Parts: sequence; C-alpha cells; structure tokens
Amino acid sequence: MDETLTRAPLAYENKKFLDSPDARILRILSEYSEPLARFRRERIQDTVVFFGSARFHSRHDSQRTLELLEKPGSRALASPAEQEQVLRARAAVEMARYYEDARGLACKLTEWAMKIPSKRRRFVVTTGGGPGIMEAANQGAREAGGKTIGLNINLPYEQMPNRYISPELNFDFHYFFMRKLWFAYLAKALIVFPGGFGTCDELFEILTLAQTEKLAKKILVVMYGSEYWKSVFNLQAMVDAGTISANDVNSFKMVDSVDEAFAYLQEGLTRYHLNAQPPHKAPEIAKTRP
Repeated sequence: MDETLTRAPLAYENKKFLDSPDARILRILSEYSEPLARFRRERIQDTVVFFGSARFHSRHDSQRTLELLEKPGSRALASPAEQEQVLRARAAVEMARYYEDARGLACKLTEWAMKIPSKRRRFVVTTGGGPGIMEAANQGAREAGGKTIGLNINLPYEQMPNRYISPELNFDFHYFFMRKLWFAYLAKALIVFPGGFGTCDELFEILTLAQTEKLAKKILVVMYGSEYWKSVFNLQAMVDAGTISANDVNSFKMVDSVDEAFAYLQEGLTRYHLNAQPPHKAPEIAKTRP
C-alpha cells in the first residue's frame, strides 16, 4: 500500500539545513541584509563608533566596590590574593574616568548631531553593545535623547547587550567579520578609548584600511587618553624601522578631554561630511535600492 508523504519543509524554513555548513553563505548574507534593512527603516545615514575596554565601570560603581573591600573588618587584606583584589579595585577607580568621559562625549555628540537639518539620522553613536566603554557611550547618547546602536557578538561567555541601546537597533552577530563590516561601513568617525586586544584589533583594522586607501570616505580616528596609548604603542619605533611612514602617525588624533575630542570631531565631521563631499563618495544605504 502506498504511503502518503507529508510536504517537505521549505528550504528557508528548514532549521537543520540553515544550521549546517552548507548554509553558511546564507547566514553570512543574513548578517548583511538584516542589519541593512533595519538601518534603512530607522533612517540611519552614518555613525560615530566608540571602542574601548568592556572592563571599566562608572565612577560610582568603582568607588563603591573599593569602599566595600577597604571597610573595617573586611577580609580583603587577609591574603595576597585579596590584597591584589584591592589593588585592582583602586586601579578601577582611576580608570573610571574614561567611562565618564565616554558617556559625556557621546552625549555632546548626539546633542549636536540631532540639531543637524537632515531627513536621516546623522552620526549615530555606535558601540559593540556590551559593558564598559560601550555601555558608557550608549548611555550618553540615550541621555541626550538620541538613537544609539549596539553591534553585539555571540560569544561563549555570553556578552549581553547593555540596557541603553535603542531596542530597534540592538544587533547580535555570529561572524566577527560581518560585525566589523558594520562598524566600518557607516562610520564617519572612530573614537578609541583605552582597551585590550579587541580594541587594538579594531583600531588597527581601520588604520590599515585608511593606509591602503580601501576606504571611500574620510574616517576621523581619535585615540582618547594619550598617557595610556603612548605607554602601549611606540609608533615612532615603527617609523624609525621603516615599517610605516612618518605620515602614517597623522592618521589619528590623540586627545585627553571631552571638550578637545568634541571640538576636533565637530570640525572634522562638518568639513568632510556636512559642508563638502569626500573625493570618492560611498553610496548611502538610505538611497541604495533593495
């Protein structure tokens, strides 16, 4: 007796196939097309990207942690490991200034950008969506009343999106390279606060794209905290060795205050992206046909 077959699932509804190696290209395309659709819907023309350590906390939270460790009767000084914990807490209080500065700078940039006459949203604050400097920048933009973007990444230790991201602009990526594409594609400025391997990776990727003229637009690069960055990188050694040119060190601007960073960004964004077109203009996604 003939058996009646049930209807096979549509390929794009077949989860087993979509999760397989054969469908990798579809997953990659999805991480391009789905964000593109949302950016169009939310009228995002361009962005200002904040990078920096996920390990920094607000001044209030850092100070509170230190006070709890140092209060009379605390066990924090009972062993070398606990003494190390106190030293780290003191360092966290010192580095908390970068959290506060990122928050203040994002707020000022957003307040200014929201006053620009445009049908689309200009210079929207964008981060990697996690804690630390990312949270601070999203918070500052939110406090200014603007939209703010979080480009999160799916990691084994579950980096969760911070609460200040605009819900409609909260993204989660599987592929690092697709996440990096969206950091760079809409960016008109990159602000790099003190950070670790990930921050350095993202910084040098943008500098390399600029050096090799793979960017069709001018991206302003700001390195915030000259004391930190000069202690981490000796770029003059690269110049002396001939591995980069002397002019390459002019690819970025080092700053040490919110006002200095804002003045540089406001002038540069106005000159290159509001009052004049860059030499090779990249197509705006809001004008790109589906």
